[in-house]
Amino acid sequence: MGNEVVQNALAATSGDLSLISLFLQAHIVVKLVMVGLMLASVWSWAIIIDKVLLYSRTKRQMDRFEKVFWSGQSLEELYQTLSGRPNHAMAALFVAAMREWKRSFEGQARSVAGLPARIEKVLDVTLAREVDRLEKRLLFLATVGSAAPFVGLFGTGWGIMNSFQGIANSKSTSLAVVAPGIAEALFATAIGLLAAIPAVIAYNKLASLASQHALRLEGFADEFSAILSRLMDERG
Repeated sequence: MGNEVVQNALAATSGDLSLISLFLQAHIVVKLVMVGLMLASVWSWAIIIDKVLLYSRTKRQMDRFEKVFWSGQSLEELYQTLSGRPNHAMAALFVAAMREWKRSFEGQARSVAGLPARIEKVLDVTLAREVDRLEKRLLFLATVGSAAPFVGLFGTGWGIMNSFQGIANSKSTSLAVVAPGIAEALFATAIGLLAAIPAVIAYNKLASLASQHALRLEGFADEFSAILSRLMDERG
C-alpha cells in the first residue's frame, strides 16, 4: 500500500495527473465505481436519445391521425386502413375499440348489451399498454439521477480512506503524496455528477412529455368512446 502511494506521488511530481492516469492509479474498488458510473451514463444517454426520437415521432403520428380522423372519413374505411398494423398509440386505441365494436354487431348473434362497458375496458387496457411503452426505461434515468452521486461519493470515500492508509504506511505527509490519492478519489464524485445531472434533467423533461402524450391519448379515448356510444344509440 505504501509503495503504491509513493508511486502515485512520483507520478504527480512528474505532472502526470491526467484523467486516464487518475483512473489507472485508482484502487480497484474506485475503478469499479468509475466504470459502473460511466456505463450508467452511456446507457442514460442512449435512453434519452431514444425517447426524444420516440416522443417526436409519436407526436407527428398523432397529429396526422387526428387530422384524418376528424376530416370526415368513414370510420370503417379508416379501420380497414389501420387494422392490419396500427403503428402508433392513437391508432392502436382506435383499432382496439373498432374491433370490439365490429365483433358486437357482426355475426349471427349481436351482442350489444354491455357494449359501452366493453369498449371502455378495451380502451383502458390499450391505453395502459401504450402509456407503459412511452414511459418504459424512464425509471432507469430517475434511478441514475438519484443514486449516481451517492455511488460516486462512495468511491470518493473509499479512495480517500485508501489514500490515508497509504500515507500512514509511507510515514509521509508531503503534498506530493497526498494529492494523487485525493484527486483520484474526487474523480469518482465528478463522474457520479456527470452521470446524474443529465439523467435528472432528461427524466424531468421526458416524464413531462410522456404525461402530455398520455393526457392526449386519454382525451381521444374519451371522445371516441362517446362517438361510438352515440352511434350505438342511433342503431338502437
